[in-house]
Amino acid sequence: MASRCEVFLEILLAILLPPLGVFFRHGCCSCEFLICLILTLLGYIPGIIYAIYAIVVRGHDQDEEWRPLTA
Repeated sequence: MASRCEVFLEILLAILLPPLGVFFRHGCCSCEFLICLILTLLGYIPGIIYAIYAIVVRGHDQDEEWRPLTA
């Protein structure tokens, strides 16, 4: 689970450079990164909106889904 400071810095990066914030959360070749990159190229504001969505909403789902199994 990401700490509050990590999420804050990712959101700050998402406002400055939207694909960079998504890259730190999801990786380079993820679907979220590619969507954010395309939206940023088409318009800066849609890229920011999607980046914040991908970090806050999709990033939280990913943390819950990939929890390791412990015995």
